[in-house]
Amino acid sequence: MKSNINIVYALLLTLAFVSCSSSDNDSDSNTPPVYPQYGVSFDKMPNKEDAIIYQVNIRSFSQDGTLKGVQDRLTQIQELGVNVIYLMPVFPVGKEKAASGLGSPYAVKDYKAINPDFGTLKDLQVLVEEAHKKNMAVILDWVANHTAWDNAWITEHPNWYQKGADGKIIIPPGTNYTDVAQLDFNNREMKDAMIDAMAYWVYTANIDGFRCDYADFVPQDFWSEAISKLRNIKKNQKILMLAEGTKVSQFRSGFDYTFGFGFFSALQKAFKENLSASTIQNANAAEYSTNYDENNKIVRYTSNHDVNFAEGTPIELFGGKKGSVATFVVAAYMKSVPMIYNGQEIGYAQRINYFEKNPIDWSTADSEMLAQYKKIIAFRNSSNAIKKGTYTGYSSDAVSAFTMVKDAEKVLVLSNLTNNDVKYLVASSLKGTWKDAFTGNTVTLGVEITVASYQYLVLKN
Repeated sequence: MKSNINIVYALLLTLAFVSCSSSDNDSDSNTPPVYPQYGVSFDKMPNKEDAIIYQVNIRSFSQDGTLKGVQDRLTQIQELGVNVIYLMPVFPVGKEKAASGLGSPYAVKDYKAINPDFGTLKDLQVLVEEAHKKNMAVILDWVANHTAWDNAWITEHPNWYQKGADGKIIIPPGTNYTDVAQLDFNNREMKDAMIDAMAYWVYTANIDGFRCDYADFVPQDFWSEAISKLRNIKKNQKILMLAEGTKVSQFRSGFDYTFGFGFFSALQKAFKENLSASTIQNANAAEYSTNYDENNKIVRYTSNHDVNFAEGTPIELFGGKKGSVATFVVAAYMKSVPMIYNGQEIGYAQRINYFEKNPIDWSTADSEMLAQYKKIIAFRNSSNAIKKGTYTGYSSDAVSAFTMVKDAEKVLVLSNLTNNDVKYLVASSLKGTWKDAFTGNTVTLGVEITVASYQYLVLKN
């Protein structure tokens, strides 16, 4: 940050959020924004229930580990059925007290710069532009809670950080995150600077929202203020906001989504501890029981950068390739917004250390598995019942079973999460004639149905 930034913050920040942009002139004010608006508002922003989110680890996504490498595979991401690309942090990484390897991408050295290893601001602008042409939004990973130790804020504004009894800046309390310094959200200037930096990317790179790291540990009033101001930048375009957290207060702050940590844990335990599939529907109920509004949406996944690196790939965690796809169906369809971590859709079996540059070998793609991901996502994209329907659970010990109903559309999902063929007893309300959602073939359900090892059936009326 520039050392003179405090001189003009209050006035400039106010102007930034009430002004019109140079290309989206729909505000009553003719005052120019603090930053010129790059590009035009994206007119194909998905509604929050329609999102299919694809997480990109830039370091490993291509051989070069660059933004251009992401751009080069936009067609493949689009063909998967994705409409929201979530980029892991694009910012320069701190070197002082770095965790290991190239350092954590979550140790931000400069909130208004691009990691030179990834390319330039122009590269990000072009990536966003090309994604928009393919009807995909782009959101950035935002790290609000802490910065790297060599972030300029440390020396220029030490009062923006929390300090211990000895007067020294501390790491995030209750963690072992020694590579980052804890910001002080009681400091008004720091909060203004943070919101200004978030706005910078909406203006300067035309990005469409943020996935907010460690969101539950950042005060709600900050998120409320930040989201309100960000949403006033582009009056004709939605801004998608994803909280990496579980607190219901995140919705009151303006977030569109929270993270399904409990749901993912239930998926893991079903396999690791051989628990009943009914524990998954219990986890679903528990996550939504705390939410005050049926329109709230929880993002669910079978992998992300943390899980993949520390615990294993979906193939490791969920019974191999077949089991991982059967589990993805449950995560994608059970009252959720699905998120995919780069590589899982091709059955990539290697863990990805996101502290290093470990290029995904896309030539190893399992074409059959990729085809299954595509059809699962395509049906979700076409089904209002899956996206917005009312959920009812019918799970047995082996089979995760549920219906999603919206208006006249009813969808029944049966997914055997065991490595054995099982007989599933059909509830009386589910008996009758259905159509296979993928093949169109007629399926008649009687008293029971045999579901093969890791088989999934998606039926519709």
